[in-house]
This record gives sequence, structure tokens and C-alpha cells, in this order.
Amino acid sequence: MESIRRQNPQAALMSLEAAAASARGGFACLFSPADEYETAVITERRAQGRYTQSRSYWPLALFVGCALVVAGAAVLFA
Repeated sequence: MESIRRQNPQAALMSLEAAAASARGGFACLFSPADEYETAVITERRAQGRYTQSRSYWPLALFVGCALVVAGAAVLFA
């Protein structure tokens, strides 16, 4: 910090701008639009097998359970 105070302000400003530009370069995205990135992510996830069509019986079980509760309530109050 002491060395920055001894430099002239213009040199310190140029040094900070150069450091900021190099830091921004490290975060550059390989894909220009977001569509390319999303397509690459989906392609990679499909290759890993994340989007397979697996049958889940939870929705059917919940529907049957709710139907039984409603039928039981109807019989109880009828």
C-alpha cells in the first residue's frame, strides 16, 4: 500500500485499470449467447443420463390416496 502512495496518481490508476482488465478476462465465458451455453449444458447432462424417462408412481399413488380420502369422507358424511 505504501508503494502506491509514492507513485503518481496517474500511474496508480493505470495499474489498477490493467489489473481490473486482466481480472475480467479470467471470467470470460466460452459461449457468446446464453442459448449456446444452455444447449451445451443440456447436451452434457443428457450424456450423463440425467434426463432419462423413468416412470414414477408417486403421482398415481397420491391420486389414489386422495380419492380414497374423498370417498371415505363422502361415506362418513352421507
